[in-house]
Formats: sequence, C-alpha cells, structure tokens
Amino acid sequence: MALLEVNHIHVEADGKEILKDANVHIERGEVYAMFGPNGSGKTSLLNAIMGIPGYRVTKGSIFFDGMDITGLEIHERARLGLGLSFQLPPEIKGVTLLDMINICLKRKPGTELDEATLALVQKFDLERFLHRNINLNFSGGEKKRADLLQLLLMKPKFLLLDEPDSGVDPVNLRFISREIESYIKRNKASALIITHQGEVLDYIKAEKACIMVAGRNYCYKSPQKILNDIRHNGYERCIACRAK
Repeated sequence: MALLEVNHIHVEADGKEILKDANVHIERGEVYAMFGPNGSGKTSLLNAIMGIPGYRVTKGSIFFDGMDITGLEIHERARLGLGLSFQLPPEIKGVTLLDMINICLKRKPGTELDEATLALVQKFDLERFLHRNINLNFSGGEKKRADLLQLLLMKPKFLLLDEPDSGVDPVNLRFISREIESYIKRNKASALIITHQGEVLDYIKAEKACIMVAGRNYCYKSPQKILNDIRHNGYERCIACRAK
C-alpha cells in the first residue's frame, strides 16, 4: 500500500475546475518529482492534498497511510503526518519566529528553546530572527530556511515541497536541499517535490517523476529523462504524451 494515494481527483477553486483526473501514488520512503508549466495545477495539487481551504475535491479520493483523508480538515491531516512547504512563504505580522517554533513543537508561546532546538536554529542561521515577525523583510533564502525549519520541527511523514529551488541563491539552495535530503533519509520520510528547472534534484534523489499539464499528469518517466526532455524541447514531449 502506497503512503499517499491520489486517485483520479478533480478539484475546484473559486468555482473553476483546476485539476482533472490527477493521480499520484507514492510509496513509503520514496521521493517523487513533478514538473509542469506555470498554471498547470501543480501547486493546486499540493494544496488539495494538504486540505488548504478553498480547494474542493469534487471527484476522486485521497488516501494517506491507508486512511481516506479526502474530507479531513488541514489540522487533521497535519496531525497524521502531512507537511507543506510554500513556494512563497507568507509574511505574518504579530507572530514571531520563536512563537511559530513553539507552535510547531506543541509548546506554549514564550517557552525558551531547549539546547537541541536552539542548535538547529543556529544551523539554519536564523537565531537573529527569533523575535522578528515571520518572513517580514526576510530575503528569499531566509524565508525558505525559516519555512523549512518549521516544517522539519513538526516531523512529518510526508513532505509536500512547492518549488524549494525557486527564489534562492546557489548557497541557500544547496543548504536547503541537503537538509531535506538528510531529513528524508534519517526519518524514512516520503516527499512530493514540485520543481521547474530541477536544480533541487542535483542534491535530492527522486525515484519517480511526471509532468502536469492543464490539471492532469502525464509522462511517467525517470526524473532525469523528463528534465532532459524539458531542457531540450520545452514541454512539447509532454504535450505529445497527452495526445496519446
């Protein structure tokens, strides 16, 4: 049984159908990459899996760890072990990074960090941001590091990663990617990674991949094969797959 099973789902947002018969099956400990042009539905798929409000599954089902989670709320899915990293981590005024770290650790606001957590914060080079509003005036790399730190502190079984390689410089990309890879191996976690250019796959090994176009996924091939096709032919080969 796959850890995550997305079975023929159709999803609506703002009264518009944005996913049409999308399917993803990911095993325990498996990393799966998803490519696709802008507006193809990749982020919408992650949001639907996570249960983000406003994304309504009208057909199909989503199973996680053997449980039908199609109708569960976002906090219920998070408790089961799903975690989402945002492409553009939001700014949150009135909530400090320290507050959010304590929330992730299920601790009371204002609790001082233990040595292990503080060491991790320092590893992510975020200690000076602890008492600042989340992501307010952070650089792209700082936002991504803060977002990933929060995600990993929740110890998810399954990581939904929305373009972890976008908006970051090579140094931050290398650090973020290696931390993701280390977490996956150490915890035998699974991941679904959305990527445009594939840079993150230089550091994280993905076993399987597909391309999403117009709300459907196609071209189930090796990540490197798909990436080479995209780099040499754009998404034309994917369109050909769709036509078959």
